[in-house]
This record gives sequence, structure tokens and C-alpha cells, in this order.
Amino acid sequence: MRPWFLAFLSACLAACGTGADDGIIDVAFIAEPEDLQAEGVRLSNAGQHLRAALSPGLVRIDSRGEVVPGVAERWIVTDDGASYIFRINEFDLSDGTRLTAQVVRDALQRRLRQLDGTTLGFDLAKIRDIRAMTGRVIEIRLTSPMPDFLQLLAQPELGIGFGEGGAGLMTLVTAGDVMALRPLPPERRGLPEQPGWEDIVREVRLHAVDAERAADGFSQGDFDLVLGGRLANLPLANTGPLSRGNVRLDAAIGLLGLDVHNPRGFLATSANREALAMAIDRTDLMAPFNIGGWIPSTRIVPVALSGAQETPEERWAALTLEQRRGEASQRVARWRSQSGQEAQVAIHLPPGPGSDLLFEGLADDLAAIGVSATRVETLSAADLALRDRVARYASPRWFLNQFNCGIRQAQCSEDADYLVSLALDARDGTEEASYLHEAENTLLATNLYIPLGAPIRWSLVRADIDAFSENPWNIHPLFPLSRAPI
Repeated sequence: MRPWFLAFLSACLAACGTGADDGIIDVAFIAEPEDLQAEGVRLSNAGQHLRAALSPGLVRIDSRGEVVPGVAERWIVTDDGASYIFRINEFDLSDGTRLTAQVVRDALQRRLRQLDGTTLGFDLAKIRDIRAMTGRVIEIRLTSPMPDFLQLLAQPELGIGFGEGGAGLMTLVTAGDVMALRPLPPERRGLPEQPGWEDIVREVRLHAVDAERAADGFSQGDFDLVLGGRLANLPLANTGPLSRGNVRLDAAIGLLGLDVHNPRGFLATSANREALAMAIDRTDLMAPFNIGGWIPSTRIVPVALSGAQETPEERWAALTLEQRRGEASQRVARWRSQSGQEAQVAIHLPPGPGSDLLFEGLADDLAAIGVSATRVETLSAADLALRDRVARYASPRWFLNQFNCGIRQAQCSEDADYLVSLALDARDGTEEASYLHEAENTLLATNLYIPLGAPIRWSLVRADIDAFSENPWNIHPLFPLSRAPI
């Protein structure tokens, strides 16, 4: 039995007790201390949560993962989905400035400029114009309809800052290394005053710790909530019966797979890279993690999200695993004969017991076709590296934009980028879906990314925390946690 499992079993038994209730909610992010900041537009998961609390956008994501009002109190969609009109909640900020449509419009434009050249910037490429129509009304026009636009607009990076005035849900208080969020009273947010507000809210204290400290601190009652768990550290969250009700898994959508970081040696040809993808038994690879409902995939865009007229199949659907491995083995043998070398790959994975299990499974699968795998600590030494990211919205465009040549040269295709750009101005949804499906097939043909399936995200949640819900976006707002239980 592995030492880390024995340690965690002991921690789970200790979790039957709870720490003292000091009236503060302690939230631990599995992150580095520097991740817990909300500056700029390239935010970590912890930074996204902090930004969402301090600077909501026109709309925001609630604890269920649904879009709700932010700075905008309501909105309508017109012009068959190409125009979004928002009515903002106009009020005076704490520094005396007035929150108006023009102020919001200017702040949003600044954010868009900052996002230029990022994946989120590519996602927002359909925005054609933003204008303040009246003192309280803003219109955003798109080049063509985008059903997921509100979900995209609710991303924490689009939270709107207003200098010292602020228009957030909470305010940040720091004392040394301690960070805490205090909920702002309704009148500070342009809402009617609520008598007894101080009696029904509590502070949310933030911690950035490693995965072992997070799991141990939760079991000892130091933390009420642990966020930021990934596959690399999943074994530290026991998914067995002892943890029922504490470990919560998001049914996340996104990318979990291997980037071909250095297409050299055996990986120099697309056919050889495809051989690795064919060799992997994705279901068996995840079996040691004991996750129910995990969806493996051989495609970049999940089949369920494709808008193509004919639903695409998983790759090599007509072949059994044995047949796939037989073809892959022939390609390995042919390369070995021609090159006089053994087929080897170096794999970089983040540290953690989950990565240990993942590497063991990958090494066994590749050995089945005659490829030896070693694990390396640095990305520069790697041939393959893990890509693990949650989607921002449920559209093929998000998946394809992750491989844009303006973001990453190593795994991109200029032809695929061109097809995605054509989709921006497509006449209708059918034409757009056709371009995006063709773009995905173009990327798949390069075999510079080996898909495994959906990303895995987990949290530890104290039983009396009711302001938490699993959702596909792995966003768990901090503001609802501040409401004291009645």
C-alpha cells in the first residue's frame, strides 16, 4: 500500500471531528502564494476567484455555474443574437465618482485591449462594437450570433475595475500574510440598505497552500473549503466512502491531454505521433483514480459539443484497442528499422501522486507498442507535456482557440486558424459549425496534441457549507460563502 494513501486514510479518519467555529470561513487554494492575486488579465484559478469577488463584470457566474447580473441589473438580446443590450445599476462609488454606462464602456474597452493576444482575447473576437446608448444602457454588437456570449462575458478576467472607487461584491483586507474578504453592504453596491447586514455576513479568509497541506488542514478543521484540486493531486482527496460528502468533483469540460512539445526523433512525423495516441487505453488509464462518469476522448472538441450536421465519431472507432496497437507497433518497428534507434519519449507531468499514477499508465500503454517512456522534471527536456485546462464556455471555438498560432507555435496549424477566422463571419450556425469542424480535423491531422478526455477538478467542502455547487467551469464564487447560515 502506497505511503501517501496511508497518510491520507489517517487524515480522513481525523476529519470526523471539526475545528472550532470562529465565525470566519477559511478557504484554502491549492496554489502558490503569488497565485493569489488579481492583477492583470493572466490570472491563476485562485486569482480568478479573487477578481470575481472584487471586480465583477457586466455579468458574473454564480455558485451553480450560471450567469447572473453583475454591474448590469438586466439585459435583452436582439438582432437574432448579434446585439446584447445591458441596463446597468447606476450609483455613486465610494470615491464619489458616478458609475455610468460610459464609465463601464470605457473600462470594458480597456480590458479588451489588455486581453489582446490571449486565448480569451481570441474568444472575444466576435465583439464588433461597444457603445453607451444612454446614461444607464450599454450595447455590445457582435459580428454574428454567439449563443455562449454571456457565459464568456462573465469570465473573471472581464471584471471591471474603477480605480479606488470599486464596484465589487467584497473588499480585500490584508494584515501581514493574511488575506481576508469582507462583503460590502448593499448600499455600497447601489442596492437598498439591508438592516442587520453585519449580523448575517462573515469574513472569508484566503490561504494559498500545497495539496498535502490543504488536505491535512481540512481534516484538522483548519480549512472549511479547499479549492483548486487537479488530477496531479487527486489521490490526496479520497474518493471512497470515508470522504462521502466532503470530496466534490466538478463535471468539468475542457482539455486534458499531452502536447507534443518537441517533435523530434520518433515524434518527427505525424504518423508516429498518431501511433502514440492509438496506443493509449484511456478508460484503463483513469481506472486507478476511481472516478465515476469520467468521459475519455480521442478528439480535441468533445463529441457532445460538436455542432456539425453529422455527429463526429471518436477516432479509430472502427478498430479495437488490439487492432490500434497492432498498427502502432508496425509503425514503431518500421521507424526502428529505418533509423537504427529505439523509440523513446520523455514526458513532463506536474508533481503529485496523481501524476505518478498517470505516468505509470502511460508508460505501460506505450511499452505495449515498443516505445519506452521516461519522466523528466523540466519542460525543456520533455517531448510530451500535460495540458490540463477547464473550458470557459461550451463551444468548439474555445477548444480550437487554445491552439491558435498566436498563442502556441508548437501545437498550432495556420490552416486551422484560418478556418476558425472564417467561422467568425459565417452566415448562420450551420456554416459556422462546418468551418469549426473542419478546423478541428485539420488540427487532429497534425497529431501535435494527444487528447485523453475531460479535465478533473476536485474540492473539499465542509458539510455545513451550502453555498457550493459543482459546475462545469470550476468557478466557485467566494461572495456567497460570506452569508452566515440561518
